[in-house]
Amino acid sequence: MQDILLQLAMAGSFGAFVGLLFRVTRQPGQASAFRFTLVGLAAGITAYLIFYVLTRTTGAPAWLLPLLVLLQVWLWLGPLGPRPRRLGKDNDEPR
Repeated sequence: MQDILLQLAMAGSFGAFVGLLFRVTRQPGQASAFRFTLVGLAAGITAYLIFYVLTRTTGAPAWLLPLLVLLQVWLWLGPLGPRPRRLGKDNDEPR
């Protein structure tokens, strides 16, 4: 049980870190900067669940987990991610 929780925590923290890197590479002035880290955390946890199922059913190798986390974060913050919103004149979100 501890192995599962440790791997889950590591996948979630790696996903949050990759989400933070996505935030750093984006253009400044976008709203909801914390959203990138939260989406990365959720993508890391989802990638671990996919990895766990693949490991139990097909015996997937351990190197697949970081690739799944990167792929999930890229999909959720890239092409399938939220559309960027620009801040208004007074640094407030548009209504």
